Amino acid sequence: MSNLGLEFLAPTPARTSENRVPIGRILVDTGVIQQQHLEHALAEQRYCDAPLGELLIARHLITEDDVAQALAAQYHLQLVDLNQTPPKPDMSSHLTALDCLKFSVVPWRKLGKTILVATDQPDRFSDVVDSLARIGISYLPVVAKKTQIKHQISTLYGQELARRAASRVASDESCRSWQGRSYRRSGWALLTAVILASLSVSQPAWTFTVLILGALLTSIMTVTLRSLAFFAKTFLSTPLQKPSQLCHRSATRLPKVSVLVPLLHEEEIATALIARLSRLNYPKALLQIVLVLEEGDTMTRDTIARTALPSWFEVIEVPQAGPLRTKPRALNYALDFCSGSIIGVWDAEDAPETDQIDRIVEYFAQAPDDVACVQGVLDYYNARTSWISRCFTIEYASWWRVVLPGIARLGMIIPLGGTTLFFRRDILERLCGWDAHNVTEDADLGVRLARHGFKTVLMSTVTYEEANFRAWPWIKQRSRWLKGFLITWCVHMRHPRRLIKEVGVIRFIGIQTLFFATFSQFIAAPLLWSFCLTFAGMAHPIETTLGTGALMGLFSFFVFAEFLNISIALKAVSGTEHRHLLPWAITLPIYFILGTFAAYKALYEFVLMPFYWDKTQHGLSQPPCVSRQKPSTPLP
Repeated sequence: MSNLGLEFLAPTPARTSENRVPIGRILVDTGVIQQQHLEHALAEQRYCDAPLGELLIARHLITEDDVAQALAAQYHLQLVDLNQTPPKPDMSSHLTALDCLKFSVVPWRKLGKTILVATDQPDRFSDVVDSLARIGISYLPVVAKKTQIKHQISTLYGQELARRAASRVASDESCRSWQGRSYRRSGWALLTAVILASLSVSQPAWTFTVLILGALLTSIMTVTLRSLAFFAKTFLSTPLQKPSQLCHRSATRLPKVSVLVPLLHEEEIATALIARLSRLNYPKALLQIVLVLEEGDTMTRDTIARTALPSWFEVIEVPQAGPLRTKPRALNYALDFCSGSIIGVWDAEDAPETDQIDRIVEYFAQAPDDVACVQGVLDYYNARTSWISRCFTIEYASWWRVVLPGIARLGMIIPLGGTTLFFRRDILERLCGWDAHNVTEDADLGVRLARHGFKTVLMSTVTYEEANFRAWPWIKQRSRWLKGFLITWCVHMRHPRRLIKEVGVIRFIGIQTLFFATFSQFIAAPLLWSFCLTFAGMAHPIETTLGTGALMGLFSFFVFAEFLNISIALKAVSGTEHRHLLPWAITLPIYFILGTFAAYKALYEFVLMPFYWDKTQHGLSQPPCVSRQKPSTPLP
């Protein structure tokens, strides 16, 4: 007879909750902890929404093995080691993947018409039985460690969950329907090129003029938006949020926060990342840092394996269930394994401020229910590395500290950044997570939140990132962003009338400006460079078609646009932290030439490989210790 790994065929009936020995008393009686440790943990539990065992683990007083043994003793259940006796593959037919994730269980053995189910929360097992009631089938619990249960869920259901992660978002809100249709886009691109070439040969001056006027239209859109945002940021006040009562910990229990950190081909970043995140002030028992790895990424896996992870770190490996390998697919997969009611996202190279989680939790505690997302500010810690990193930092400061707060005050849609995002989990799951095929899944999600009636709020908590400081990596990263902007615009413009109805006319125009006009500006930049011909005494085609007055008017407008950009940049870096960048602001027009190369690379990939994720390498620069503290208020 084969060894089923069973000590008995049916668990002993558990005591009722009235006479069950508390787990803390079991740990003290068995000598695992001292009475004073238990008292401290119970006091902490009054303001931390976490099981007693997790509080003790976070304080390094016990291990997960100790918790599992105590739970088995408390409920008089068998303790099983799922690493030594894992479920057989056919056990997956007895429970669904989503039920396993919902209740933190995994089917372990079948004995006749009884399914033995491994759980780390035996107090919730009655909910499992009620939810899974099937005629002729009974379910009995055994105890296992939480990490082992998650690993076995991934083993049994990984392929199913990976396929689900690639298609969570509804098809009419996703770009995945473009898969395999590159011939259509190629045909349209070729037809457009032929038409432009023919017109350029037959009517060169007027063709050039029409293109210039098209560039002028998108320039007017972006200049208008940036001017209004600049004005709003400078002159329109926003009432400060009232302080939350969350800081009075005796009144409110702090929630669990899960933060996803997707990693791919990261060899240098692991040790530094752990050191940065270990400085966070939020109670570690309420933190779940999920390092998300891709199957087959041996570089990152080996790096993590050589690193001692704190107990509040977890590693989730995303199975490869098809050719798609993108950050949003990985985020969707890992989301199912999160236990927090607030879901955050950081990048591998991020260095968040030490009180960032505290302030995010504080804001969500007093925010209206329709606030789905809090977006923090992004900045760079390696601004002095090169000219490109200096300009990149100026550009980011302009966006995050001037333009985006102004856009928010105007009531426009906020395109999310890829990191320092925090969501109410229930709303994020209601929207089905991220579009796994969109290479700027963050900006797309910002639009979808608005379309579904939810709000995004900016908060003045800063995360420091690593700026690309070399030309080609910068172009690769920017091409992915621009391609994603174009994809996002195409997806949400499938039904323009519906979009206007959902977001309103003003925000509809904002979407055209933020996504389409931004991309078009970089594509049309060579046309605008043609005005430099006048400095060499050469005639410009506009003079032939529209006259000298039009030429001077257009030239003056484009000069004003550059003046506006530099003015915004100067305001953005006028603070003490960035003041050393002031002399470099006037070089931004030269810096943005790189954006045109990125735009044409993006256009090429948009036609031929829209889902290609051009990976950014991290870990080339290391940040200083980040410990800044700021008041928990939204951006002024």
